[in-house]
Amino acid sequence: MDYSQEPTGVYLVIDNKSFYATVECTARGLDPLTTPLVVMSEAANTNGGLVLASSPAAKRMFNISNVNRRRDLPNDKRLLVVPPRMNLYIERNIAVNNIFREYVADEDLIPYSIDESILNLTHSWRLFGNNILQVVRRIQHEVKERLDLITTVGLGNNPLQAKIALDIYSKHNSEFIGVITYDTVPNKIWPIADITDIWGINHRTAARLAALNIHNIHQLANADPYLLKEKLGLMGTQLYATAWGIDRTNMHTQVLRRDKSIGNSQVLPRDYCQKDEIEVVIKELGAQICSRLRAHNKQAGGVYLSIGYSLSIQDRYGAGFAHSLKLSTSTAETDKITAQLLYLFDKYWEEGAAVRHIGVSVTRLTSRYGEQLDIFSSPRQDKVKVEDVMDEIRRRFGKTAIMRANSLKPGGTFIARSGLVGGHSGGNSFE
Repeated sequence: MDYSQEPTGVYLVIDNKSFYATVECTARGLDPLTTPLVVMSEAANTNGGLVLASSPAAKRMFNISNVNRRRDLPNDKRLLVVPPRMNLYIERNIAVNNIFREYVADEDLIPYSIDESILNLTHSWRLFGNNILQVVRRIQHEVKERLDLITTVGLGNNPLQAKIALDIYSKHNSEFIGVITYDTVPNKIWPIADITDIWGINHRTAARLAALNIHNIHQLANADPYLLKEKLGLMGTQLYATAWGIDRTNMHTQVLRRDKSIGNSQVLPRDYCQKDEIEVVIKELGAQICSRLRAHNKQAGGVYLSIGYSLSIQDRYGAGFAHSLKLSTSTAETDKITAQLLYLFDKYWEEGAAVRHIGVSVTRLTSRYGEQLDIFSSPRQDKVKVEDVMDEIRRRFGKTAIMRANSLKPGGTFIARSGLVGGHSGGNSFE
């Protein structure tokens, strides 16, 4: 492969090691490397609680992973189990990225997730050291000294190489630094045995590659690129480039995103078997996404409803159902949208089937320019204006400042969910 025409830079992908668990340890004055601690979601929302994060010591001592539930944890007094504090994690994420901004310009920093960031140090690293590894160690030291967080770093000539170096090699390096360059692609990327270990390749994609007799990265790199494109389309070309460590991403390019849908889903705190209780939650979720719809200055031409049944009845009823419906006219009005969601539920729900998961979405989004009227209905612009005022009240005084009376009925979850951040408890801020 001739890399001479490929973009070459100095990129870091930095991960805060066991982020939630490390923050909880340091907040308690504990060493995250030696303290066995897990952050556990609320039991009411996950049928026993789900492990959101575990410290390195918890993983090492008890073989705990993020797919375990509370019932899977050992009965050991040494293991510390704590609830999530999402507001605290957000604060820490902002603080970490502010340190990164001391090394790169704003346009050269992308917070990739709450615990990962991408840095383009191509034009700035020489300001901070004589070689790039020295600068990487300096960044790690700054984060550790100022925030008591441990960072793992992937370094590469492009973001893809840096991400693979982070995921595959940094965790097994004593300095928590992994490095991949164009020169080391055959030695660092091709030997990776499990193809799904590569960022961007899931089990479904792996199965499609297996159908072409491609089972590892070495085979992918040496496959016929034209055959890959023929069988897999653009994805085939992208996968071939991945195997060769090629990434032409320009972090300065603004990607124009088109809103395709706005949605929300919820795992219910218990099995819901009564129709009126289920409908209360559908109305709550419908009102929530309609508020978001108006906040984005959009209106919807379609709705989508998914219902997941309880595990206890799936042998009889199946996993659940999901259906969509096109609206006769685009709208941002809550009553119109929730009425169609309830229609879908009433049509496909089997009487008495226990529901544990509900998801709703609005689709076919367009700019909110006004509603299309029909000759059978009187204009209802006042209704939408009232909802705009309600949205403004919630923005200024909180989500529960004004709400529908339905949320006070049995089964309502709006009040309980109003204090959640990212689906989990916001917790107390750092004192």
